[in-house]
Amino acid sequence: MRSDKTLSGRRAFLRTAAALTSGIAGFNFLPVPALASPASGENELNILGPKEGYSPEVGTLVSMMTWMRTTMLASVKGMTQEQLDFLLDDKANTVGAMLYHLAATDTFYHLHTFQAIPWGKWDNSYNKEWSIPMQLGIIARNKIKGNSLDFYLEKLNTSREKTLAEFRKRDDKWLMTVDKEWPWGPTNNYCKWFHVCEHESNHNGQIKFLKSRMPGAKPGGE
Repeated sequence: MRSDKTLSGRRAFLRTAAALTSGIAGFNFLPVPALASPASGENELNILGPKEGYSPEVGTLVSMMTWMRTTMLASVKGMTQEQLDFLLDDKANTVGAMLYHLAATDTFYHLHTFQAIPWGKWDNSYNKEWSIPMQLGIIARNKIKGNSLDFYLEKLNTSREKTLAEFRKRDDKWLMTVDKEWPWGPTNNYCKWFHVCEHESNHNGQIKFLKSRMPGAKPGGE
């Protein structure tokens, strides 16, 4: 049996180690948005796994996508139009364009996986709104500007809500269905939508980098 003195010493060590780890080189290992999520109702943001209203594996995927979305939104909270339009150089994308791009990604994967439309074969009406933010690059740098944060949040929320509504109609068998013609090789719907999730993580890192280069950014920030 461990003595009270031993347990007390271990607790002290863990507190010290946690403090040191969180401060190493200014890195923030604990993502604030996940730890500081809404307090109203039961908070399950940090519980990855099956969710009510979805089949078990679909719900697990949704929990990961929701965690990532919450983290990304925390990175852009309170951004002004000037910050959203900030262009680091002539090869970079703006934060606003990347937010629009994430909504476009949701939209096109929605059409492809839920409506079984071969990639790029959807009705041209979708391309009119979504092709430029999907492709990014020079055209997006010239076209996507002058919008408020609310403009991009509405695009993100609308596209994601449509996706979640479709997920509620699908089961784990659908999620595991393999597309043998996908350019990466045999790929199931789970992998396609997990890509949407990790793709958002990738752009979240870019957004944080751009924030650190914006006028007025604090030294040593993300």
